Amino acid sequence: MIKSKITVLNTGGTFNKRYNPISGELEVPKDNIALDEIIKNCFNVDFEIINIISKDSLEIIDEDRNILVETIKKLENENIIIVHGTDTIDKTAKYLRDRIDNKKIVLTGAMIPMSIKKVEATLNFSMAVGFLNVSVPNDVYISMHGAVKSYDKLLKNKQLGQFLIKE
Repeated sequence: MIKSKITVLNTGGTFNKRYNPISGELEVPKDNIALDEIIKNCFNVDFEIINIISKDSLEIIDEDRNILVETIKKLENENIIIVHGTDTIDKTAKYLRDRIDNKKIVLTGAMIPMSIKKVEATLNFSMAVGFLNVSVPNDVYISMHGAVKSYDKLLKNKQLGQFLIKE
């Protein structure tokens, strides 16, 4: 049986956040519990998960993005999903696109933590997996809210709280 291979770089974001009952805040953990819950039901893909940054995307800076670039350049696998916060997902996508051209990279995330409501994170991640399992050109894409598009064609509308396709 042939399985596709996807490397997942987990940078944190709302996708991974969990409620801390002691501090009373949502925190980005340094683990992969949210991802593990999704991928345990995906039988035709061999996942390699690398937990790399563990931050809210509002805290991600170009030094973190450079860590992503260097990590991606070292990967043999060309199929990559990056779990990322939605507030700066477009900025990171552009940063990667300007520096990497030989990989298929899909950034995804969630506006609601997986620990609170599983549907959105699962949908966005699953669409990224399906997208990488078809023949697409090497480029940088975003998978959110029922669409996978080039990083500059799927943008967050902060007034509506959802990602929309840019015409």
